Formats: sequence, C-alpha cells, structure tokens
Amino acid sequence: MHLTHEAGALSARPISFVETDIRTVRWIAQAAINVELFTIPLYMTTLYSIEGFHPITGKGNDFYKGRQWPGAKASAFPESDSTKPGWGNKRAFNIIFSIFIQEMLHLQMAANIATAIGCTPDFTDPALQDSDNGWICYGPALTTIPDIVDLQDTSTYAGVKVNVGPLDADRIQLFLAIEQPQDDAERDIVRNKDRYFPKVPFDGGKPDYDPATAGIMFGSIGYMYQCYRDYLQIRYDDGTCLWDHVFDENGQQNDLFNNFSFPGHPMREYMGVETTVALTDKNIAFRQALNMMNAITDQGEGATLKARLKLANEAGMLQAVEVRYRPDKDALESDYPSYSDTGEQVPSGDAAARYDNDGEDHYARFKEVRQLMLDGGIVTWDQSPKVGNWTAADLTTADYDPNDNPYGLPTPEQIATALNNLHAEPVRDQSHVTMSQAVVGAIKGVTTVLNQYWNPGGASVSFPFPSMAGSGDRMATAWAAMGMTPDLSKGIASPNTHIVNHTCQGLDLSTPDTPGTNSCALTQVYHTCRGSNLCKGMGGCGFVQASTGGGSCGGGGGSCSSAVKVPTPGVATGGGCSAVAVRAKGGLCGTPTPTPSGTTYTAPSDNQCGGFGGCAVPISACQIYPVSGTMDLFQLSAAHGCGKYQPTKFGTLPFNKGDKVEDIAFQAFTAVAKQMGMPAPTQQEPNDIRLAFPPST
Repeated sequence: MHLTHEAGALSARPISFVETDIRTVRWIAQAAINVELFTIPLYMTTLYSIEGFHPITGKGNDFYKGRQWPGAKASAFPESDSTKPGWGNKRAFNIIFSIFIQEMLHLQMAANIATAIGCTPDFTDPALQDSDNGWICYGPALTTIPDIVDLQDTSTYAGVKVNVGPLDADRIQLFLAIEQPQDDAERDIVRNKDRYFPKVPFDGGKPDYDPATAGIMFGSIGYMYQCYRDYLQIRYDDGTCLWDHVFDENGQQNDLFNNFSFPGHPMREYMGVETTVALTDKNIAFRQALNMMNAITDQGEGATLKARLKLANEAGMLQAVEVRYRPDKDALESDYPSYSDTGEQVPSGDAAARYDNDGEDHYARFKEVRQLMLDGGIVTWDQSPKVGNWTAADLTTADYDPNDNPYGLPTPEQIATALNNLHAEPVRDQSHVTMSQAVVGAIKGVTTVLNQYWNPGGASVSFPFPSMAGSGDRMATAWAAMGMTPDLSKGIASPNTHIVNHTCQGLDLSTPDTPGTNSCALTQVYHTCRGSNLCKGMGGCGFVQASTGGGSCGGGGGSCSSAVKVPTPGVATGGGCSAVAVRAKGGLCGTPTPTPSGTTYTAPSDNQCGGFGGCAVPISACQIYPVSGTMDLFQLSAAHGCGKYQPTKFGTLPFNKGDKVEDIAFQAFTAVAKQMGMPAPTQQEPNDIRLAFPPST
C-alpha cells in the first residue's frame, strides 16, 4: 500500500513553504467538493431509472387518494415476489438511495471542512459544469473520474465510460471504480503509474508550485482524503502546523443532517459524529475535521484514515461501517415520516432504506446491487413496456374512485395520454431535450444556491429543498416519459434580466393585446426555487411566499438596487403567477411556511423580494393548496429616478385549502392584467408537460 509521505516529510518543513502549502491544501479542499458533487447527479440519474411508482402523500390530506405517479421511492418493505419482473427493484432503489443521501452528507462535510480552512466552496466548478450549468464531466467518450483516475489506466475498468445512464452493468462497474478501496485501486492501476498517488508535500521543493496546473491524480478517493489529512498536519521549523495557518474561525458552517428544527427535523441523525466544525476552539475543530474525513472514507470504501482496514475475509467483504458513523434509527423515523395516500402515518421508507443499508460501505452496497442485476431482479424504464403505452390503470391503485374528484384534478386518462404524447413522434426528440433541461434546471436550482449558502460574504439564503426534491421528481418523470437517459449536458442559459420573465400556464403579459396565450415558460425558468430566484419579478407558478421578510425585501417593495431592471422596449411589465412556498419538513416544498395569523403572501411573478421564487416550475396541473391564506397582488412599475421597476401592491386575493394552484394563479394573473388595462385573458388548458409532472405535497 502506498504511503502518502516519506518519513519525516511532515515535520520541520521550512516555514517559507507555508504559502505553497496553503494554496495546495485549499486546492485539495475544492477537489474533494468536486468529487463528492460529481457522484450526486450520476447516482441520481441511475437511481430514478429503476421502474416504480409512488403516491403523492402528505400528513392529514387525501387529495390524491388512489393516484400514483411514475417514479420509484424508498420503501419500508422492499422485499417482493421473486417470480415477478422487477422483484429486486425496491431493494435496489433502497440501496442506491441510501448511498445517494450519504453522498449529500459527504458534500456537506467537505464544504464545512473547506470553509474551516478559509476555502470558499464552488459548486459550479468548471471541472464539472459549463457556464450554462450543463454537466461536462459525464459523456459517452469520457473515462476520467475528476482528480482521481483515468479508467483507461486500470485493468478492471479500462473499458468503462464515465457517463450517466440506467442501472446496468456499465453503471455498476463505474460506481465500483468510484468507490474502490485504496488497496484495490493500487493493484488495478496498471498504466501510467507514476501519475498517481503523489507524495505529500507535492511541490518537490518548489515554492511557486501550483497544484491546479500540476495534473495531480490521487488514484482513489481514500488516498485523496489521506493527503488532505496529512497536509493539514504538516509541521514547520517554527513549531507551527499548517492547520494553525489556514484555520478560519469565521468559516460558514451549514448542517442538514444534525440540525434541530422542530417539527420538521426534530432529531440529529448521526449521534456519534459531528457534521459541522465547531470553530470556537482551534484544536477541537481540527479533531472534528479529521473525524469527518474518517466518516466519509469509512462510509464509502470501508476504511478510516487512521488505519486502512484490510479485507475481512476471503470473500472480499469489507469491514462494516463503524457504528458511530451510522445514522440513528429513531432519528430517521422521526425526521422522515411517511404517509399513506389518505394522510395516515405509515412506516418510514427513507428510514428503512438508510438504516438497513448504512452498516455497509458504498463499495459493498454496489456489489449487492450488481448481484440483484445478475439474478434478473431489475427492470429499468428503458426496458419497460409501459413507456409510450401508458394507460389510466398504470396510474391508479385499488383505492381509486373515478367518481370521487372534488378538486377537479386531471383524470388518470389525461395524464397517461400526456405521457404518451411526449414520447410520440414527431415531438419525441424535442420532448427529450425539454425534459432533460427540466432536470438540469432543477439541479441548477441546487448548485447555484449552494455557492451562496456556503459563502459567508454572500447573500443570506436558505438551503434549496424545493430544487432538491424537485430534481428527483423531474428525473423520474423524464425517465418514465421518454424511456431514455436525461441528457445532463443540456445547459440552461441564464434568463434575460432586462425583461419580466413569465413562467408557465400561459401567464405571460408580453403581448398586451392577447395576454396569457403562451402555453409554458422558457426552459431557463423551469425551476426558479426560493434560493435560486435572485431577481425580483422572476418567480414560479406554484404556491406562495410570505410577502415580508427574507430575501432582499424592504419595507414598501425594496430598494432601487434590488428592483427589476427596465424591461426591453415593447415588452410589457407585470405578471401574475403565484409562487411556491417552501416547507423544510422532509425537504419537500408545497405548504406555505407557518406564519403568524394575518400574514399575507406574494405572487412572485411580481414578487417584491429577491430570493422568493417558486419551486415546481412548470407547475403540475394536479397541484393543490394544502392550506388557506391570502395573497398580495403587485404590479411592477417604474421606480422614479431609478431606471428600474419596483412592485406596487394594489390588492389581495384569498385562496382556500383544496383550491387548484393553477386556478388561483390565473385569478392573480387576471387581476394584474385588469390593473394594467389589458383585455381579460383566457385560461389555457394544461399542456402535456404540466400534466406529466407530479404535484408536490
């Protein structure tokens, strides 16, 4: 096994190298973020390729009783009849889901360690994404796991491509290569060996050394973290260590796993390990940072950095993940409750998927999925006979009553027809592009916000739960509708901020004589979540946000500096969509945030606050308000002497539990059109995309 350093290399190093070492260790910090982020869209694409269905549920509501939508979800009871096709789907989904969630944990830990050493994480790094947030690190001809290994230099994985795709033999081989233990990786690299496993320090005695241009490749993820750890422990001839020079007591720390948020997240998930760095004490912070690195490698490849664990037996099974690095079962069941389609609590699928599988490392879990595939237990959407041949029966359960539709929802027949229409010629190719961009837009709603979320000098934003939840919905729907892999390279250009961008449902005021005739939004604003919608007046068609507080709100509609820019000449101002509120509970969106009695909400196509956009864009035709409230109505008008537009409140609009969101949005839109002296618009029928996408709860 390669050692990361020569004897004595980490002690009595000349202090003159400290700036070189600072530059290098912060580069490693970003490399770790890139590697962890790289796995998330990759694993998610394969996860949602597994054929399955899920109901839309929520505590205490039966809006969607007897309905189900394409897309598997975590199951509390994953065992199935082994005589039926896809008998292993639930088990495979649970396993990959558990890994997918832990990769988010690893990304959080890597970001928190990075800020603790003065590195501002970049979640849109050009090593992974282009300027339009298309994912350039995956492709049919690519062979490199970023900063780790070119698979062409290996024996086992030389023919494997680094590309997104369904759950198949190629994907499992790729995933095993990513999670490969260091000992295996060292044996498997048979070409260009000198390129891998660099010795700490990397610089070869050159103070001007720049790791960003040196072509460093670590060989395995475990080796990368070992180098990271060793760099932080370098001691200099003046008695200091590198940690002393990089430690930043003001580093931004965020926590989605061990935070306490009642009632949405009432228990910390990991009782045995911290998932943030306590920055009040430098020495405690150092121990915590190293322990988080141990957690990452133990969960991933089954080996901590303190002692590289050997294979446990001749069968090649790795040691179990240490108990302290596993989540607590009670916490998972409390934090992630599940509900039936009538709103009754049922055993938690998320808790079962994670607790039942997190005792094994990722490498071992992917080997189990491979065995399920070899045993013929997996059916994916690209193999499913349902794709292009949907029927109403596919989208209903035994509880469905066709005569019970009090909310006027589209029928299962309409939704099945929409799914088939998207797959049919001659629109299939364009549908694939559109659905792919909807997926990329949802992911963009996460990564672009995380750049601010972990930047203490940036705008204050919340974690983009709506985009995170929405990305799974969009990914599953794209797979089920098209039966082919979403193209994550389809980047999405930033919207034109010199116009008032509409979103969906035909709610567009850009044609003053015939408002509301467009059927859907530009793909650029398919997913403008609360965090990623940083421009006033550019919001989503969904639920509502409180009209005061947060974002860049300011008493009377905000300052000139944050108002919408003057639209392009000839393009009318205004809008009338409602927005989506964010519910932190379970990482879902949909329910207006609990607020004091009398609070009103804003329709954010005219939203007065930057950062208050909607999730679930385009809005599902089945979306319903789960609570009642009152919406403020705004018209964007020119700000005197500002050269920009600001919202002016002109009325209110009540909405009730059970109202269809599209109907309330249209009423708001109509009120704005009337206020601007335009003709009364005509409500458009939902298009196929809005029928195909499921509602959020």
